[in-house]
Amino acid sequence: MSMITADPKDVPQVEKFAFDAEHLAKANELIANYPQGRQASAVIGLLDLAQRQHGWLPRVAMNEVARLLDMAPIRVYEIATFYTMFQLRPKGKHHLQVCTTTPCWLRGSEAIMKACEAAADGETFSVQEVECLGACVNAPVVQINDDFFEDLDEASLKRVLDALKRGENPKPGPQVDRVNSAPEGGPTTLRSE
Repeated sequence: MSMITADPKDVPQVEKFAFDAEHLAKANELIANYPQGRQASAVIGLLDLAQRQHGWLPRVAMNEVARLLDMAPIRVYEIATFYTMFQLRPKGKHHLQVCTTTPCWLRGSEAIMKACEAAADGETFSVQEVECLGACVNAPVVQINDDFFEDLDEASLKRVLDALKRGENPKPGPQVDRVNSAPEGGPTTLRSE
């Protein structure tokens, strides 16, 4: 299993969904941020909460979000199917989102994508090709769940994936000798020497 799709034949049927107390409290906090009549603006936040609670976003969860926000369900489906952050079928424990837009592609995302596809088993790892993850200076980039792993090559990606398989938490961010998006090896100009 490699790519996440929304093909209905691939989506398991879920009979019911309700927010648990913790997630419902967070949902109500989000809804309260918007004035009366504008609560639908909380839709992305509520879809994210539903996905975090359930692990992926079944239609019954989307229907519950629509009910809470007094929206037509189709409006919620449109949003959930537009954004790649929403997974419309079960995913692996570690969801690998590989950026393949121009900066990442120029720096080797094709090989990164192949390595992620080879690791994808649907249980430990699932993989998805996504548009720009916004860390172009540190390309190629893979988002794994909520963390970004940058400046990857096949060897560094393999180390990250192996650590995840062992239950470890590898350090996110650049996988080379740089801090954030500073030059590799440290500053090269404006040094006080």
